[in-house]
Amino acid sequence: MELADTDTLEIISSSNNLSEAAKEVIGFSSTIPVWLFDGEMGAGKTTLIKAICNVFGVEDNVTSPTFSLVNEYQNKEKSVFYHFDFYRIKSEEEASDIGVEEYFYSGNYCFIEWPSMIPSLLPEEYVKIDIEIISENERKISLEKVFRKRS
Repeated sequence: MELADTDTLEIISSSNNLSEAAKEVIGFSSTIPVWLFDGEMGAGKTTLIKAICNVFGVEDNVTSPTFSLVNEYQNKEKSVFYHFDFYRIKSEEEASDIGVEEYFYSGNYCFIEWPSMIPSLLPEEYVKIDIEIISENERKISLEKVFRKRS
């Protein structure tokens, strides 16, 4: 059985205020390094991750690691950020084989797209970021801090 403590925040974002939304996500989530991004295809997961990386000062080209599974970025302060996309994996073993748990427990920020593909590999603490399409240019972003205790 798993018990979960949660804290939540909801924001509405448009393409005009994406940087502000990214700052709110960072403010809410900054104490937890693993962030799960959920939303249907085209909801803006990668777009939000790009905006978050921009706020963190990442100068690398932020793209979805759809085929490589993980991209690594750095900012001017040499902080490391990992960006995962598990959409195309066939099994959790494939993710385990690249050492995802080492990344997740590294203390560096890990941004994970399609986390539903690796449920048993997720750490006990993470931020769940759900992105819901409201209209072509507007999204509802729901943030939830999750602290699971395995018993």
